[in-house]
Amino acid sequence: MGKTLRELRPVRVVGIGLHRYQRMSETTFVTLGLTAVREALADAGLAWRDIESVYNGTALLGLASTRPMLRHLGASGIPMTQVENASASGSTAFAQACLEVASGISDVVLAMGVDKPAPLAIAGSKTGIRDLVGSRVAPFTHFALLTNEYMHRHGVRPEQVAQVAVKNSQNGAANPYAQRQKARTLEEVLAPPQISGALTRLQCCPIGEGAAAVIVASDDAIARLGLESARAPRVLASVTRTERVYPGAKNFDAELTSETTSLAYEQAGIGPQDLDLIECHDAFAIEELLYVEAMGLCGEGEGAGMLANGDTAIGGRCAVSPSGGLLAMGHPIGPTGAGQICELTRQLRGEAGARQQPDARTGLAHMVGIGAVCVVHVLQAG
Repeated sequence: MGKTLRELRPVRVVGIGLHRYQRMSETTFVTLGLTAVREALADAGLAWRDIESVYNGTALLGLASTRPMLRHLGASGIPMTQVENASASGSTAFAQACLEVASGISDVVLAMGVDKPAPLAIAGSKTGIRDLVGSRVAPFTHFALLTNEYMHRHGVRPEQVAQVAVKNSQNGAANPYAQRQKARTLEEVLAPPQISGALTRLQCCPIGEGAAAVIVASDDAIARLGLESARAPRVLASVTRTERVYPGAKNFDAELTSETTSLAYEQAGIGPQDLDLIECHDAFAIEELLYVEAMGLCGEGEGAGMLANGDTAIGGRCAVSPSGGLLAMGHPIGPTGAGQICELTRQLRGEAGARQQPDARTGLAHMVGIGAVCVVHVLQAG
């Protein structure tokens, strides 16, 4: 077995920036990306010349998007790498940046994500091997079926699942970077149109455009450049796993999440009881319930009760998706995972304002993507 991230030299987040997630507009991807990067540089107190390498998560833009965007900051000649890993593209860009700093190859690395809406071209449909499902089950249908199965098995009502979207809309209303910035009542969340099964429009995430940027650095760089170490949470764990065969499992995403999160806990030297907040892949409302159970925050079938008790609200035992999550913050694909790191960092600094989780010290970011892949990071203040 190789070394874990925690066994290498420390990696810390020193700068974060975002362009608000929004509906498709005439804003160019260059403007989206530069807005986020410039904000991250200003947040860190760095200049563009201090950046030694770039990883850019993007799934929809097409070939060679990074240099035409970042050359406006200066043609420095540094390595720039595009990263595509479906919904986990930004998470994977961040993972690669962390590994580069931890290994000693670079001291200051930018991980970012930027995307604009475009038709999905999923390579898995072009393998030449037909499956039994084909195009009959779209993602929203898949999760509608999981919703129905979960409700039937655990005696949960549609209203209880919908409360995930109610909570996250309240969080998103306090987030100036969120695509949906309106708190919704249960009645509004349950209102038509039905997208599939019990899932209404507000229980499905919006796909828009936006950008997120995260700068990671070594302790040597923080000292050399005079950065604020007190505002630089450490990355304790970075784990990426792909789907395998789970005998008897009903939901491979939950099994993959459980496996990946368990490895992240082991790397970080923590357990679920140590988490103060989670940024969770909640593209559909049911996912939050499934994943908090898979992460070990509660037992199987207890996610709805945990939500009803306020345990996953801001101020609760472990705030889940204080940014608003994919349901309210939005899901522009490429930036989403990097944006989660921005939110964890803001929370661990105590700078999240109205959506601040009190005394937040340890946070986890979780993304899954078509493929299927799961990426989990653990960050800790101090």
